Amino acid sequence: MSRTPHHPTREQIELPMVLDCLSDPIRLAIVYQLAQQERVSSELRCSDFSALSGKSNLAYHFAKLRDCGLMRTRVAGTNRFMRLRREDLEARFPGLLDAVLGSAAKDADRLPLVSGCELVEVDRK
Repeated sequence: MSRTPHHPTREQIELPMVLDCLSDPIRLAIVYQLAQQERVSSELRCSDFSALSGKSNLAYHFAKLRDCGLMRTRVAGTNRFMRLRREDLEARFPGLLDAVLGSAAKDADRLPLVSGCELVEVDRK
């Protein structure tokens, strides 16, 4: 069994699934936090979101985000590193992610955001 999680191809990313996924406040907070980390070219680990919810609930949300094409998960040892699939989303739905993130930023005080996440540099090999 492969440890690499399934990710849809760019062409398989569907707008209704993306919008449905973003309608959940915890998933929106995860996407918002991942977008904030892009500024420093980094990924986040699953454990960086433990303040949002329990492990099993977060695993469910991460799977939904991955299955709809919003994020990519990289497995390294026992860690899972996540980042947004910004290029794929921009190619499929130009401006959508920025519009959603801009709106989320206006409501950031109401989102269950995580603070103090450890930055992990992306290995771009």
